[in-house]
Amino acid sequence: MSDRPTVFVTRRLPGDGLDRLGEVAQFDVWPEDGPPPREVLLERVRDLDGLLCLLTDTIDAELLDAASKLKLVSTMAVGYDNIDVAAATERGVLVCHTPGVLTETTADLAFALLLAAARRVVEGDRAVRAGAWPTWKPDYLLGVDVWGATLGIVGLGAIGQAVARRASGFGMRILYSSRSREPDAERDLGCEHATFEELLEQADFVSAHVPLTEETRDVFDKAAFGRMKPTAIFINTARGGIVNEGDLEQALASGVIAGAAIDVAQVEPMAGDHPLLKLPNLVVTPHIGSASVATRTRMADMAVDNLIAGLHRRKPAHCLNPQILD
Repeated sequence: MSDRPTVFVTRRLPGDGLDRLGEVAQFDVWPEDGPPPREVLLERVRDLDGLLCLLTDTIDAELLDAASKLKLVSTMAVGYDNIDVAAATERGVLVCHTPGVLTETTADLAFALLLAAARRVVEGDRAVRAGAWPTWKPDYLLGVDVWGATLGIVGLGAIGQAVARRASGFGMRILYSSRSREPDAERDLGCEHATFEELLEQADFVSAHVPLTEETRDVFDKAAFGRMKPTAIFINTARGGIVNEGDLEQALASGVIAGAAIDVAQVEPMAGDHPLLKLPNLVVTPHIGSASVATRTRMADMAVDNLIAGLHRRKPAHCLNPQILD
């Protein structure tokens, strides 16, 4: 019987990271496309030393109590709102994530969604595929200009600043609201600090880049959309929970705002009969902010590297509670 540590990986990963994991640990990979059901995960963790999970797996006190041997949880994600880090720390379980790797890739998608919504790209594609392409008309599928417009960035962290760099190339005025001032971004990118309310009132496009916390949950609600221009477009590539989806639906349906483009939802995957999906002025993508071959491979490699280090009780490069090792 091998004395190597045991690991469960909750989904197949891109790249060759699992080959490296196999050199130091026994591991099993959940073979299906969807996440392992809760009851399966609770059973599988009972004798594990390490768990490599995704943002779709809930790691809470109940699961941690079921995993009495668990030393480390490594998530292939930047955000970790699916993991109770405090509960893990209380039980001496390291928690690791994969920050910094998806900044530019996610910013690419955020700006792609902004452009798609502004120029009604998806509506045009649907019309062509449905055989409804009319002759050229001066007033057909008129969108709004991005060049020279005002972009409001809520949360000027790494991804928010990457979006600002792209916006500067379009000659946009860039407003931002954040927990702290960003003097470098103000100097280098011409970003202007504003309150959340001021930003909503002035921006032609509002792009969200904040983590999901108790403070940010449902921050984009009826009141927030009501402050925005009726011509404004809302973009969310952060977390679905920062938006009250019922309020967004009403804002789009009633013309409170002109449009929206989202890559995330409160519940994922979004049901096919979700009321938002009936609206023509909404663009939706299935949480693909980091979905480039290079970025997802780097994320998988980082998650495996964190796991291998933690299994050997070395400090992983990206650990959320390293005090456990002190």
